[in-house]
Amino acid sequence: MYICTSTNVHHDRLSQVRTGDRIDRVRLSLVYLPLQSPPSDAKAPPLTEVAFLFAEIGTTDGHAGLGFSYTKRAGGPALYAYAKEIVPSLLGEDPNDIGRVWEKLATAGASVGRSGLATQAIGAVDIGLWDLKAKRANLSLAKLLGTHRDVVSCYHTLSGSPSLSIAELSDNARKELEQGAGGIKVEIGHPEPTQYLTQLRDRLGRAVPLMANANQQWDRTTALRIGRALEPLGLTWLEAPLDSYDTNGLAALATTLDTPIAAGEPFTDVNEHWQLIHAAAANYLQPDAPRVGGITPFLRIAALANHNRLAIAPHFAAELHVHLAAAYPGTAWIEHVTWLEPLFNERLELKEGAVLVPDRPGIGLTLSERSRVWTTDRIEFAESV
Repeated sequence: MYICTSTNVHHDRLSQVRTGDRIDRVRLSLVYLPLQSPPSDAKAPPLTEVAFLFAEIGTTDGHAGLGFSYTKRAGGPALYAYAKEIVPSLLGEDPNDIGRVWEKLATAGASVGRSGLATQAIGAVDIGLWDLKAKRANLSLAKLLGTHRDVVSCYHTLSGSPSLSIAELSDNARKELEQGAGGIKVEIGHPEPTQYLTQLRDRLGRAVPLMANANQQWDRTTALRIGRALEPLGLTWLEAPLDSYDTNGLAALATTLDTPIAAGEPFTDVNEHWQLIHAAAANYLQPDAPRVGGITPFLRIAALANHNRLAIAPHFAAELHVHLAAAYPGTAWIEHVTWLEPLFNERLELKEGAVLVPDRPGIGLTLSERSRVWTTDRIEFAESV
């Protein structure tokens, strides 16, 4: 463990008199979560662990917030290293001024831009500040933002679905539905997945919401051909049929196909999502709050999506996204996976195809003892007295 004490705190105000609550300590941790059943797709090696950056923020009035970001397969040490460079500028700041703090952190690393690892590092801090703000108000994050629903529809992604037989796939799907999932998403790594999905639809019935993820594997011709063949199945959405940055190709599919298109999972800033929205290239946006820089930019994306009457299906981290989806005025789904459960002491509750929005203050999460065991590095920054 490394302990850092900052004695050179920069203040934006002309006055050096500090009044009210302010941030006086931040702890960063790099944690590697091992996965018991490594998922895989056609474009990458099996995923055996996920690197998490945790930010624990404390204030002079005794308030605390917990935020996190993550990377898959690569980038964990870089995310942690970048956060260590920018986080000292938090000390002395008013934790209520979340938008201004976000801009300050972005400015601290302006030369590396406002996307990628830079925004993901800020994301852990931003989420921690929103968690702190909701806790201080003794409200859940969803209630602080203003809820539109008390439960959020959820789907389960079947691990290993491209390689499973139809019998195995349908049995696994039924088990997830019996345990409370409201829909099933499958990875379609098959060169020709139409028959595969048709058989699954026949076994599950038309009433079960069914999603398919192509993992950005097809070219435009293939996506159009298979997309048309899948239309009779009534999919809730077809996800990532093309490279996520092929905005024109996605727009053409969204215009041509009856099946809704879902996209945006890999994006790391607001502008990338705006390009999809502006081009009418997706019916479901899939923003990931830690990836795009936290809750502050996520809310900007949500406002743009709602203005354009789009649905959202935030990617990953249901423990966080249940709050953000509950505060979204339009249609919203979340992806319920249990990967993150070992990191926290709390669990989400499923009921009749939906996740109940937690009523605990803040995001409602506390780190488990196992998360401490999986911590490979930690550093603390504290304001000098």
